[in-house]
Amino acid sequence: MNGSAGNLPRLKGVAAPRASLASVAHVQDALQKAGYLADEGLATAVYLALSLKRPLLLEGEAGVGKTELAKVLATVRGSELIRLQCYEGIDASQAVYDWDYSRQLLHLRAAEASGEAQSKATESLENELYDERFLIRRALLRAIEPRNGAAPVLLIDEIDRADDEFEAYLLEVLSDFQITVPEVGTYRATEIPIVVLTSNRTRDVHDALKRRCLYHWVEHPGFEREVDIVRLRVPQVHERLARQVAGAVERLRTMHLYKPPGVAETIDWATALGTLGVTQLDEAVVRSTLGTVLKYREDHERVNESGVADLVKHAFERATIN
Repeated sequence: MNGSAGNLPRLKGVAAPRASLASVAHVQDALQKAGYLADEGLATAVYLALSLKRPLLLEGEAGVGKTELAKVLATVRGSELIRLQCYEGIDASQAVYDWDYSRQLLHLRAAEASGEAQSKATESLENELYDERFLIRRALLRAIEPRNGAAPVLLIDEIDRADDEFEAYLLEVLSDFQITVPEVGTYRATEIPIVVLTSNRTRDVHDALKRRCLYHWVEHPGFEREVDIVRLRVPQVHERLARQVAGAVERLRTMHLYKPPGVAETIDWATALGTLGVTQLDEAVVRSTLGTVLKYREDHERVNESGVADLVKHAFERATIN
């Protein structure tokens, strides 16, 4: 039962102070101060990943806060977040490195125009095209490239969307934390990045990759924790309304919807209600604002068929339980 999702406000150009993460309690406290409520299990997994320098694989349904955890972790460490969004067909040119062909072409044309090309051997001119200045560093190469300051947080998002070949290559990178660019040489991490992989479990991640990682299943938060998340992230909302919203979302997640709402949707709903000046839920309010929490027409129809009155009733019942 874990933390909050959604985008946290950050000051542009201002590095966050590096928090102490020397214990599970410190990790939990630092995440909470940054707006993410993690239970002891998740905080322990994060602490062990930091201490043992092991990748952390987070699995769970969409919207439970897996991606946001990596973002917040970068904030509390005062380090760069490098995000690799996986998708079907992703390969090295999108994930590791590529060559800036347009700049290489401009270099050739400049050499020809100046007459420099005529005075150089073909092999020498070709070697110039594969200089580091023409190298485009993608996420994986950027993450292991030597740097000053704290090691970055590398977020490998939705690894379950990538294919087997890319997963095998990724396993090799995470084992050695080095990447060879044949034309330039081998890059090795002087400080191992903090690696967070997420999976919505659209397919099973291979055992070899799982063995390389620490693992944690991230669930939707329980009712009381979700109330705490809403109160933390939407402080202008009255506690009674926060409890009603959490109760209504709890009920929605039992309706076998096509896309059950995640924590981010709970926060969005509470924020929208607060903006409208709503102090408590009723059927009319739920019908008019349901689009902030449910994003598919079929889910709206299912809620209407099940009865909005029942949803409101459940929200009120949960809100009155101490």
